[in-house]
Amino acid sequence: MLCLAAIIHSTVSAQGISSEKLIKAINEMATYSSDVVLDKDGKSRCDYNLIDGKWYPYEVPWHTGQIILGLLDTYKITGDKKYLDAAKKAGDWWISLEIKNDPRFAGMIRAVHGDDVGENQVVFATTTDGTHGLFELTKVTGDKKYANVATSAIKWLKNKMYYPEKGVCYDFADIKTAEILKDNSPFHPDKKNQDLYDVARPNTEGSPFKDVYEYTGDTVFLNAYILLCNSILDKQTPEGAWMNFTPNSIEKKSFHPRFNLWYAESLLDAYDLTKDKKYLESAARTARLYAGVQTKDGTIYYDNFLNGKSDKSSVCGSATAFAGIIWIRLAGYGFTEFIPNYERSANWLLVNRFSQTHPDPNLRGAVIDTRVRSRKGENTITQRDVGTTFGMRFLAAYYNLKFKK
Repeated sequence: MLCLAAIIHSTVSAQGISSEKLIKAINEMATYSSDVVLDKDGKSRCDYNLIDGKWYPYEVPWHTGQIILGLLDTYKITGDKKYLDAAKKAGDWWISLEIKNDPRFAGMIRAVHGDDVGENQVVFATTTDGTHGLFELTKVTGDKKYANVATSAIKWLKNKMYYPEKGVCYDFADIKTAEILKDNSPFHPDKKNQDLYDVARPNTEGSPFKDVYEYTGDTVFLNAYILLCNSILDKQTPEGAWMNFTPNSIEKKSFHPRFNLWYAESLLDAYDLTKDKKYLESAARTARLYAGVQTKDGTIYYDNFLNGKSDKSSVCGSATAFAGIIWIRLAGYGFTEFIPNYERSANWLLVNRFSQTHPDPNLRGAVIDTRVRSRKGENTITQRDVGTTFGMRFLAAYYNLKFKK
């Protein structure tokens, strides 16, 4: 088990949060994201192995798109143009993934998964988890090239991978054959008999169809978005998760630290569009599930179970932050039960960061987000970029809640 006390900035309470504390923390996170996590090309380096001191790519388009969101939120608060410039550089890399020399993928981006899944498939969620940052970048800069490429990719996904009759979208398209994988998913290499829910999910992460509708005015995408959100309502299990879909595990009764929060976020977006409270109620069920595994000091671990227990070997700062974003939004809609939870998240994120004087410059200023695993006979301890990414987003939302006039 990783000894956190040896590597984090502090474990003392951060009660009495001032605007100065928040701005300092947000600046440190944004500096780390723009100067360390983003490489010379503008893409996220993703996962830092604490044992061998090397970076490893993992679903780079969505990691990069999320960094864009965090940097833009920081820029809006601080006015520091260097964060906007970093976001634009990341956006330029992202749109460079557009596939232009293969008519089968015309308009799509090369959004491959990496890691064990490999480089042979473009992935629905790898694309859409990153697209929201591109739409926001266009809003901030006025440059339509970012939203145009994101729109083009989402249109390809809708035309090729959307299955409205079942309320899902297929996960994978083979980069070599352009085949949509409808029978076997790389997510389940050892499962012989796979069904629809193994190869397809509602896939509303990032609310991509909503963004295209708002950008283009095309109601086809609004209808598709509402259809998928209604599908999410039908497929949510009583605990507040979507246990039939990976990366949740119905066999282990474990739920992923962020996956369900993405769905909840999309439901809140659906409420903003429709004012139908059924979306709020569903999102609140998810929020209560995560509140149930948040510790008194604000920690959320990576592996959590429906019985309320957690595996304490991996600390997931991105879940603490992302859940905090959902809790703030729900509290604003009247669910005041979540105020103590987002306050815990704020305190946790201010103190659970690597010190600015840490001897490894690859870690200075990062929010703790560890993954401790044993894979193929090798033990790994990874620090992930997403803790800092979602940390920027949450602390910006918290700052706006507390101090924006």
